[in-house]
Amino acid sequence: MWGSRYLSDSAILDGSEETSTAVMQKTPIILSKPPAERSKQPPPPAAPAAPPAPAPLEKPIVLMKPREEGKGPAATTSASTPEGTAPPPPAAPVPPKGEKEGQRPTQPVYQIQNRGMGTAAPAAMDPVVGQAKLLPPERMKHSIKLVDDQMNWCDSAIEYLLDQTDVLVVGVLGLQGTGKSMVMSLLSANTPEEDQRAYVFRAQSAEMKERGGNQTSGIDFFITQERIVFLDTQPILSPSILDHLINNDRKLPPEYNLPHTYVEMQSLQIAAFLFTVCHVVIVVQDWFTDLSLYRFLQTAEMVKPSTPSPSHESSSSSGSEEGAEYYPHLVFLQNKARREDFCPRKLRQMHLMIDQLMAHSHLRYKGTLSMLQCNVFPGLPPDFLDSEVNLFLMPFMDSETESETPPRAGPGSSPLFSLLPGYRGHPSFQSLVSKLRSQVMSMARPQLSHTILTEKNWFHYAARIWDGVKKSSALAEYSRLLA
Repeated sequence: MWGSRYLSDSAILDGSEETSTAVMQKTPIILSKPPAERSKQPPPPAAPAAPPAPAPLEKPIVLMKPREEGKGPAATTSASTPEGTAPPPPAAPVPPKGEKEGQRPTQPVYQIQNRGMGTAAPAAMDPVVGQAKLLPPERMKHSIKLVDDQMNWCDSAIEYLLDQTDVLVVGVLGLQGTGKSMVMSLLSANTPEEDQRAYVFRAQSAEMKERGGNQTSGIDFFITQERIVFLDTQPILSPSILDHLINNDRKLPPEYNLPHTYVEMQSLQIAAFLFTVCHVVIVVQDWFTDLSLYRFLQTAEMVKPSTPSPSHESSSSSGSEEGAEYYPHLVFLQNKARREDFCPRKLRQMHLMIDQLMAHSHLRYKGTLSMLQCNVFPGLPPDFLDSEVNLFLMPFMDSETESETPPRAGPGSSPLFSLLPGYRGHPSFQSLVSKLRSQVMSMARPQLSHTILTEKNWFHYAARIWDGVKKSSALAEYSRLLA
């Protein structure tokens, strides 16, 4: 009995051993693995990851997030996605290690999306406002006041200005009746063939000439479509200039029957203002030359306001302040020049005299304009003038020189020569106006202040300079010394 039982138990043991052996042999095909181990297995090849939905393609700005953080493509996270769960969009960043599986992308992604996509739709913009931004600036037909006859600032000019920095400012100075307004009109918008009554800057009328008065009072403003600002001014007068005009029987208007110091103060204020806010200042004279005019220019340069500095530290030393001081280009225009003024010998004498009179000036009176380089004197070499200054000669207008034109060839000469006009000694008036305009408009535009100014910034800067000029202690002290 015990023997049979022993055999049966041993048989059972043998059977269990065989069963366990069989179980061990079938381990590779059993699918009942724990969930923790199943996540370590790669996805079966028969079930590839579904292609990403097309919705994330509508948010291209989210693609910048993985590249900025140095992470790999979002598609590489599909290996760690639980089985049966759709992979995250390819634009989503890889979740950090401490983040649970299957969690959606966190807040920074939605912040980037809201910043790029949360703006107003273009359809919400007012079409009238959008169309106004595309329209060209309004074209000026005539000049307006920048400073009135009472020396007060006017704000009407800002309506014609834009928020762009490519602007050139040209001012003019000169004695009474020298043709300042005519020159500025020809440089800005008019041609010699037009009627002078239609010029943008009104020239001196016949009635005003009879009275001995000036047409322009204060400062007139005009801006072209090429964004060039022209500033026409009233005549400059000083005690020495007034005395010179009186001694030469020049008529003076009643408004100049004032104390000489008051009249000179107005002229110095305008000149000092132009030396601060203009890139180019044209000095017009109709005869060569008036020494009191150069004396006036040196005085205006002396009382000119200093260029504002960005900080007090940059102007602590005198050397840095002098190096940062702004001075404009100065052009001497000899208006109503005669034929002998275009003689090479006379031309050399004029350049030499101006250079000697302006030798101690900081104004840029040489090196930026040349009559030799614009083919006015084709027979003269470029080095003909030892010291060439910014001097340009402008003859009388053709209508004024008809009586002075040399007669044509006589009837006994060849028929061909009888049709040719007389020798004038210089190019035509229209040609010289065109050459002067091209040279002035191509001049360098130095920075007026320590910052780059737009047109509207220039207007506010000029208003501040004008207010400072009227309250200048240097001008007040100079006026007290003259009294």
